[in-house]
Amino acid sequence: MNKSTQRTIATVAVFAALIIASGLVSIPSPVGGVPIVLQNAFCVLAGLILGPKRGFYAVLAFFTLGLIGIPVLPGGRSILAALPGPSGGYLIGYLVSPLIAGAVSAPFLARRSKGALAAGAAIASIAAILAQYVFGVIGLVWRVGQTLGAAITAQAAFLPGMAIKVVLLTLVTVAVLRALPDTRTAAARG
Repeated sequence: MNKSTQRTIATVAVFAALIIASGLVSIPSPVGGVPIVLQNAFCVLAGLILGPKRGFYAVLAFFTLGLIGIPVLPGGRSILAALPGPSGGYLIGYLVSPLIAGAVSAPFLARRSKGALAAGAAIASIAAILAQYVFGVIGLVWRVGQTLGAAITAQAAFLPGMAIKVVLLTLVTVAVLRALPDTRTAAARG
């Protein structure tokens, strides 16, 4: 196994562990059975810091552990147990979000200026979290039987947290990528 592959495996594993650990933070919400969590933000952060491909692998590793029954979600739930319920759509959105965050931020990050990094991280964070909400709405309609209007309206409970998460994701991304500018490309080069 070459150094590039080893580095990719290590960074993917670290981010998967961070996503799981962030499940310790959970706040009940008015959207029945769907808590306010930090895990969705860490899925986005994986895409921002590692890029779309490795960020996706990190979320896929977290997801796979949960599918085999390991309790990776708040409250000691597994993804296998949560997928059929009201959180199912959001969980599918977790898989998509690092791809969106990584791809949307890429043109901004190539410029390397602090302003471009911040703009890219903020725009990509908003796009990726909104994608999670779109999948959440689909899940609420399909799995819970809510009307489309009710499912969309339910997302309002998450908007204040989303604003805070976007600010924090932007600050962390700028700090990490300015301190470690080759983070997104190091594994690819070996």
